[in-house]
Amino acid sequence: MKIAIDAMGGDHAPEVVIQGVEQARDELSDVEFLLYGDENKIRPLLKNDSHMTIIHTTEKVNSDDEPVRAIRSKKQASMVLAAQAVKSGEADAMISLGSTGALLAAGLFIVGRIKGIDRPGLMPTLPTTDGAGFVMLDVGANAENRASQLVQYAIMGDFYARDLRGLKAPKVGLLNNGTEANKGNELHQETYKLLSELDGINFVGNVESDSILKHSADVVVTDGFTGNAVLKTIEGSARTILGLIKHAIMDNGMKAKLGGLLLKDGIKSVANTFDVSSYGGAVLLGLKAPVVKAHGGADAKAVYYTVKQVQQMVANGTVQKVVEYFQAHPAAKA
Repeated sequence: MKIAIDAMGGDHAPEVVIQGVEQARDELSDVEFLLYGDENKIRPLLKNDSHMTIIHTTEKVNSDDEPVRAIRSKKQASMVLAAQAVKSGEADAMISLGSTGALLAAGLFIVGRIKGIDRPGLMPTLPTTDGAGFVMLDVGANAENRASQLVQYAIMGDFYARDLRGLKAPKVGLLNNGTEANKGNELHQETYKLLSELDGINFVGNVESDSILKHSADVVVTDGFTGNAVLKTIEGSARTILGLIKHAIMDNGMKAKLGGLLLKDGIKSVANTFDVSSYGGAVLLGLKAPVVKAHGGADAKAVYYTVKQVQQMVANGTVQKVVEYFQAHPAAKA
């Protein structure tokens, strides 16, 4: 198995990228890593080059580049070369911490869509209060969607939840502004009807945004605009609440500090619940091979878990199962 790594993408590249990849390499003896980036910066960071091949390039996609233009014009960029390795079959999957928009463009224009998938969706795994977590798509690959595309997201999310999360009958929910079947606009009502009639998935109906962190569904389906807003609300709220707790303890005298000390284990448990680094990266589902986006500010631990996530996707043949489904069910195509 070979995984292509965009070693120059992200806020702290290549340091955290190499640290995380090496940690995973030491556990995954069946994986070869293709590191795309500046060899003069990468090689000094390697403890050893076992199962590592550096493909040297000094060009990279910057965070302020226009995504599509960058992918088309920067032919030697580390992200572009990694995507081309996947397209040519030299690599089985790719990982990048770089620009989300550019990675979406590389996935679409270089790796390519699965036949029958209209618009790939971006899917992260998010926390729940019981620690189980859930996946949600789309969270920003598309500004708007049709009902048939949301059905495709439900199918792909269901495959992922079964293959990667070990769930036998994942609960699939449609994000809406109420749980009743007649809630929402025309898009949501049509999607509800299609999902209700779809065989093979455990559709639990509409779910509201105030219940998804309580594990109302294992797979939450939504359009890209709404999903991105919900994702950023969850991330921002978690950071804000944890910050408020910290300041309440540190800024209110000795009694508050003593109380914080007594509550240390409980506070740590809350922080761990909202630490999503162990879930890996966001998968661009609907492409011909696994393409995974780790957060630009990710640390080495998050990179390590993202590598393990991708390794499991390739080993399980998750993408191939999606391909075979849409070949056998042409009616599910948009």
